[in-house]
Order: sequence, then C-alpha cells, then structure tokens
Amino acid sequence: MDALRRQFLTSATTAAGAAALWHGGPLWAQSPASAEAKAPPLPALGSALTVPDLQLFDGSRFSASAAQGQVLVVYWWASWCPFCAIQSPFMEKLWQAGKPRGLQMLALSIDKKAEEATAYLQKRAYSFPAGLVTPDVVKILPKPKGLPVTLVRGRDGKVVMAESGQMFAEDVEGILKFL
Repeated sequence: MDALRRQFLTSATTAAGAAALWHGGPLWAQSPASAEAKAPPLPALGSALTVPDLQLFDGSRFSASAAQGQVLVVYWWASWCPFCAIQSPFMEKLWQAGKPRGLQMLALSIDKKAEEATAYLQKRAYSFPAGLVTPDVVKILPKPKGLPVTLVRGRDGKVVMAESGQMFAEDVEGILKFL
C-alpha cells in the first residue's frame, strides 16, 4: 500500500476512533478519551506477544496455549467503528482461507456491551473467534492506539506485522504469507 494513503487512513482512523471512544467507550474504561490517549503504541516487529485465555462470544474459550506455535491474528474492532465495518469482511475471508491451514485468530471487541458486539457479528454472519475486551484482557494485552488494530504473531511468538487503522483487502489477504 502506498505510504501516503496508509498515513492518511491511520490518522483518520485514530481521530475517528478517539471520537467514538469519547461518545460511548468500553465499559471497563474509566475515561474512554483518556484511555485512548494513554494507549500504548503498536508493538515493535520482533517483540514477543503474549495473549490471554478468553471466553468467546460463542461460548467457547480461546486458549493461548493452543495458539502457541501457530500464526495468530489479533484484531481489535467495535460495532460502531466505520473503518472496522469495512475491514471486518476481509478479516472473515482471511479466517475462512487461513483456518484450514492452521491460522489462529482472536478478534477483540471494545464495545461497551457484549450484546452490541454479538448482534453485529450475527447480523453479518462473521465466524471468526471473537470476545470482549475486559480488564483481565487489558492487563495481559492492552489495545494499542487506533481502531481497528491488527497484529500478526508468527509461529515463534513474535510480532511479524502490526497495523493501526483500516487495512485494504489486499493487505489483509497478504497475512496468509505468514502461514
């Protein structure tokens, strides 16, 4: 993707995400706008990425130990995020293409209420593994600045890709090269 286009989208996404967080924000955040302002930057490529065990919306559990040694996509999103609405169909296609090849995925909703996130997923028939960001999740895996945020952890447990802001179809599809 051309650098200028990516820079524009990242800036627009961060601004829109901050505005949206101010409007509703996740239930666990004391001050949503300040939480986004204090959010950490994207993790550095090559840094270790620890993920939590997590109850998923479908009633199953995401097991961090089961994802070890596998390529893992971590995707922060929200039902009210317009950039997530554009990217999420690409994430579903990635999930469908990568799952048979061993891809692991953990989509983390920052919605205020689990019901809002599950209704959004059901309406669009998304099947990627998704759960709600909680204080316990944040302790282990805080959301970096921006929305959506996409991280890819390689088989060695280290970050091989980190993006803040909307990704285009070809960029999401490119994640398959890590399998």
